[in-house]
Amino acid sequence: MSARRCLSVSLLLLPLAACVPEATLETDSQRASYGIGLNMGRSLVDVMEHVDMPALMKGLNDGLGDADPALSHEEIQAAVTAFTEAIEAAAAEEGIAEGEAFLADNGAREGVITTESGLQYEVLQEGGGPAIESGQIAVLHYRGTLPDGTVFDSSYDDDPATEDQPASFGVDNVISGFSEALKLMAVGSRIRVAIPSELAYGTAGAPPNIGPNQVLIFEIELLGVQ
Repeated sequence: MSARRCLSVSLLLLPLAACVPEATLETDSQRASYGIGLNMGRSLVDVMEHVDMPALMKGLNDGLGDADPALSHEEIQAAVTAFTEAIEAAAAEEGIAEGEAFLADNGAREGVITTESGLQYEVLQEGGGPAIESGQIAVLHYRGTLPDGTVFDSSYDDDPATEDQPASFGVDNVISGFSEALKLMAVGSRIRVAIPSELAYGTAGAPPNIGPNQVLIFEIELLGVQ
């Protein structure tokens, strides 16, 4: 079996088969080649379950061999568009299912209150200061996570040598769920909120960190108002 054919077969049988030579990363060429492969692999991670490996390998081999494309540019573009739309639709459905399950479990926990809009919150610390109102600016610390715990935004600095800098937001200039949460707070309070997707970024999400129909979790500490 030729080295080229061996590589093609091994890629089709992920993980790589034993016939692929052991890689060395000593020269610039080898390291650059590794980087190219690493980036190619990472670019496919999120869509691998939808990718047809034999077709992928045919495209790769045709490209490397400078062969005439098996499809026209128009055919490829139309297929890529349909492929992307199908993946987005699947992600949207998955987001809805995961969000509904999380909110059902979270809403059943002791201490969690669900508002008329569907926002869920629990008070972690009562505040003795003034309540915040529309038109004001909130000075706060916050940490935003996905239901699986992935942090997508935070005012906290992970460097212990650096002092955390509070954030400032107009109460009415944030997603509706965050705005509603702030209006439930008084200065000095700290709450945890679960924001349904329709009160956050909805079906569009906020790529690359927030997918379609995702529930967002925030811990918010209101330090002051302006």
